[in-house]
Amino acid sequence: MHTSTSNFFKAPYVSDRQLVSLKPYVESTIRLDMLREDRIHPIISGNKFRKLKYNLQYVLQKKLEGLITFGGAYSNHIAATAAAGQLMKIKTIGIIRGAELKDSYATNSTLKFASQCGMKLHFVDRAAYKLKDTAQLFDDLAVSPKKYHVLPEGGTNELAIKGCEEILQPQDAQYDYICASVGTGGTIAGLINAALPHQQLIGFSALKGNFQKKTIEEFSEKNNYTITDAYSFGGYAKIDRELIRFMNEFKKNTGIQLDPIYTAKMMYGIIDQIKNGLFSENSCILAVHTGGLQGITGMNTVLKNKNLPQIES
Repeated sequence: MHTSTSNFFKAPYVSDRQLVSLKPYVESTIRLDMLREDRIHPIISGNKFRKLKYNLQYVLQKKLEGLITFGGAYSNHIAATAAAGQLMKIKTIGIIRGAELKDSYATNSTLKFASQCGMKLHFVDRAAYKLKDTAQLFDDLAVSPKKYHVLPEGGTNELAIKGCEEILQPQDAQYDYICASVGTGGTIAGLINAALPHQQLIGFSALKGNFQKKTIEEFSEKNNYTITDAYSFGGYAKIDRELIRFMNEFKKNTGIQLDPIYTAKMMYGIIDQIKNGLFSENSCILAVHTGGLQGITGMNTVLKNKNLPQIES
């Protein structure tokens, strides 16, 4: 673990790989390992670290005032950006979807944390949020967008892809399949670019649909991948008793904490596909843990209000 220094994003980071026993789930000749990107940092972890690395360096190199980005009530990206900004002494502004959150954000663990890190939160209604790619949304910020680096929702841009390309290392050549959860498509685009010719990428979408292909095609010319939304559990941030049960059992069986938005759905999907014979016998799979564990507290609040079981952590 690296300390909080100004060189935090300049240091090389290589994650460890942990064997995941399939015995509790299925008899198989397949080897499944998890790339523990979640261990990079308690908050700035996984793909959020990778996406922010070169974007924050850009802010410093260009001597800009700070960074503006976007997200929802429980956004891992917002939390990570705020923490990284505090660490690097870079001003951050978060444009938050949901004007109704303005008066209650202090009860939201993610937004409260972001604010405590020094991020200026700007709440807009959902209609205005749809204008996030236009200049109109910046009129009320009282800052000049030209003096700030504007990072898209989810953090995906060319600099983010560059960071995500560093996830895979030479020792990962042993794997036949690389699996990752998919949100905006940036992380898997970086993995696709970095993968070797014999490797197949499988993306497990956390949202309904496979619209991320448009993003992937923007940043990669390779087609060594597939994306499935069969394990989205109804859409972004949707979760039910079955997924909660799986997460809690997976932690007991492996000692690995999954997040409910992304990695839980990916691991559920991988194991289901192994059961259904969709991976070659004797093959090796690497599943990328993209972090996001900070969101568990907020999700448990939502689950409690719905009288659903809690995620054990």
